[in-house]
Amino acid sequence: MKLLYTISSVDPVGGGPIESIRQLGLSLLSFGHKVEIASLDPPGAVYLSECQLPVHALGPAVSGYAFTPRFIPWLRVNRSSYDAVVVNGIWQFHSYGTWRALRGSSIPYFVYPHGMLDPWFKKQHPLKHLKKWMYWPWAEYRVLRDAQAVVFTSEEERILARSSFWFYRCNEIVVGLGTSKPQGEERSELNEFFRRYPSLRGKKLLLFMGRIHPKKGCDLLIEAFAQVLRRDRVWHLVMAGPDQLGWSGRLNQRAKELGISSRITWTGMISGALKMGALRAAEALILPSHQENFGMVVPEALAAGVPALISNKINIWREIKASGAGLVAEDTLSGTCQLLQTYLEMTDEIKLAMRKRAYQCFAQRFEITRTAETLSAILADSSGKAPAFSWEFATAMKTHRVSRVQ
Repeated sequence: MKLLYTISSVDPVGGGPIESIRQLGLSLLSFGHKVEIASLDPPGAVYLSECQLPVHALGPAVSGYAFTPRFIPWLRVNRSSYDAVVVNGIWQFHSYGTWRALRGSSIPYFVYPHGMLDPWFKKQHPLKHLKKWMYWPWAEYRVLRDAQAVVFTSEEERILARSSFWFYRCNEIVVGLGTSKPQGEERSELNEFFRRYPSLRGKKLLLFMGRIHPKKGCDLLIEAFAQVLRRDRVWHLVMAGPDQLGWSGRLNQRAKELGISSRITWTGMISGALKMGALRAAEALILPSHQENFGMVVPEALAAGVPALISNKINIWREIKASGAGLVAEDTLSGTCQLLQTYLEMTDEIKLAMRKRAYQCFAQRFEITRTAETLSAILADSSGKAPAFSWEFATAMKTHRVSRVQ
């Protein structure tokens, strides 16, 4: 099959959606499919070359909605070249534009909301939600209604999505998501990390990895680190991720007031061997987010055998808890302190067992080829190019049967 992914931007600072395309796309390539991306990026953007998949950059886009007049005409001309289209994210022009461009055609499209229907946004940003309500009936409602399926990455995401807007009608399907097995050599990646941050050698590292954003609970983490680990100076906190809001300055000022600023390292966004080195060097990943659709960094940590200390607002928390691959608590200061205190009180033997379960959880639930196999079967079935009958195909279609919500 030849597949087209549409997304607002392939810039890696956008986090989960583009990373999920990259991971799934590369796996689908290994199955013999062709995968391309249509984005609203300006054609000369430097990050386009980092994508690893062919990108049709149809920008530049204007406004926060990312409108570009080139997108719909390009997709109308080229839609017959693809067997299916996969929309990644909503509330920007690429989703509505895909709907407009494919209307009246036989090309099926699927939508990954990537958590953008979570009712947390309604509670946290009521004015923005009201603005979305004005847009919903004539745009995103139709995008979801007419999709072959709306693809959720967890059962939790599917359930939460139903409570954001009235007139919610779509074919729901839960497929999951994941990441690939680490490909690099462990010692080399660790050396790369410690060459960059030599002062961290010999420290016990807690790793936060993600955008420096209020949604991620970074402030809770700094307060909890001060409360629980102020006197235990062997512990160090690594804050790894881009700061698009300029929030890290205020967070660091608070760390100074708490007397722990010298025990926090701010790396900015890291990738490749340096990122894997940070994961391998960590005692645990900690992510006290207030809202997280999937949290791609969680399976990435599990793949490195690193336990995940997370809030129960990350939609895969049930899987982590059931597998014993980490700890789960409320997205509050007391909940974040509980994560740290509980982990500290574990014996080395129990921590080692948790690291083993972390990798087992990844292999059983979040290894990307499993997701790619399932998605491949579903896309092939919808386009009339279903593979010859196999046990894997039958299991995929039985487990991930589409259900309609009206």
